Amino acid sequence: MQKLIIACFLLFSLAASANITLPAVIGSNMVLQQQSEAALWGNAANNARVTVTTSWNKKQYAIKASANGAWKIKVQTPAAGGPYEITISDGTAVTLKNVLIGEVWFCSGQSNMEMPVKGFKNQPVLHAADIMMEADNPLIRLFKVPKKISRTPLGTCNAAWEVSNAETAGNFSAVGYQFAKMLQEKLRVPVGIMEATWGGTVIEAWMDEQSLQPFAGEIKVPAVTDTVKLNPNDPTNLYNGMVAPLVGYTIKGALWYQGESNRLRAAQYQKLMPAMIKEWRTIWNSGEWAFYYVQIAPFVYGGDKGETFLLREAQLKALPQIPNAGMAVSMDVGDEKNIHPTDKTIISKRLLYNALAKTYGYKGVPYAGPELKSMQVATDTVKLLFNNAVNGLTSFGKPLSDFEVAGEDKVFHPAKAWITLYGIAVKSEEVKTPVAVRYGFKDWLVGSLFNTEGLPASSFRTDEW
Repeated sequence: MQKLIIACFLLFSLAASANITLPAVIGSNMVLQQQSEAALWGNAANNARVTVTTSWNKKQYAIKASANGAWKIKVQTPAAGGPYEITISDGTAVTLKNVLIGEVWFCSGQSNMEMPVKGFKNQPVLHAADIMMEADNPLIRLFKVPKKISRTPLGTCNAAWEVSNAETAGNFSAVGYQFAKMLQEKLRVPVGIMEATWGGTVIEAWMDEQSLQPFAGEIKVPAVTDTVKLNPNDPTNLYNGMVAPLVGYTIKGALWYQGESNRLRAAQYQKLMPAMIKEWRTIWNSGEWAFYYVQIAPFVYGGDKGETFLLREAQLKALPQIPNAGMAVSMDVGDEKNIHPTDKTIISKRLLYNALAKTYGYKGVPYAGPELKSMQVATDTVKLLFNNAVNGLTSFGKPLSDFEVAGEDKVFHPAKAWITLYGIAVKSEEVKTPVAVRYGFKDWLVGSLFNTEGLPASSFRTDEW
């Protein structure tokens, strides 16, 4: 009888201790966004009183779980610091340890964001050994969502926050990790970064059903009951499986590197990306956080009709449609033979320039390359004026290349271009009365136009032909 009583007591204790469950993203080693109302959530016993105690201020928060045990609460975080503990209880306590307070970012996209510091098979990342050698840093925390496809939004994933070291950083996004590393060094505060990536995927796979409603006539969202084999490129499948488990976690901003798989639908992409980020921000419900993305690098895709430049243009034109956003241009660091350029450090830096200047308020940090402001035609020469070039333009001693001019016949001819006091002059002996100019409107090229701060111009055109 005594053994039965003990067994029943142990069974009851185990059941009670299992009451508090948390999504993977809420756990030990995590970083919470500093000086914010950081969201915490999970499940407890049905209708239970849940308390959350934060060690940095010894404050206790309380909330009643719903009839099915769900609860969500926000806690006030201090300025950066730690490590701290958070205790969550519905009668039985769960304690999260080694929690830091600092800056939190989310990075997502396809293979150029997925490419880890250690590189892909037979595809290296520049200076990978040095990056991993210097990766031991307890103030950087990494959370990598495993690849997962789902027809419905998932509440958690099979992952955990990890402290940065050679192994964890080596397996993490090279762009995302280096952004976090340089941000941590610059701000001197803890940085947490979350990754959800899958190579070769289209943007609509990363969007939820609500954001795709305006495109219902063009993009079909599979029904939950659809028996067709799950595909990572089906609309909403990656949002459901890889983004939804993170939704609501308080972040400072997001980094995005994707578009190659949508290159043949550039006009549509120009609308899809703003729709995605608008919905992400709405669902996150933590403010209009920053969104910085990478313009895809020049590359010739086998079998294409030469439309990569149209996707780059779509990304350029989408920028004004997205509040609190910025674009890192990669016109000068592509690889003619490899869709995955090796130099990920410079991409991380250009994303960081945006964050420092626009999110963290660093004055004088340049973050954008030359952007066409206007054109004027003087007889047979076109004068181009640019924004983001207060101190002028440069080609770093090389001839300006990849400029073209067309007349009323809409036929473009290679043109000579040179830097002037006002901007750039462009002229072609084949066009006596020019009406339009294009720069970099090719699948593959190495950008030649920069501002004096060293940031490249995107490809552009003055026509709509």
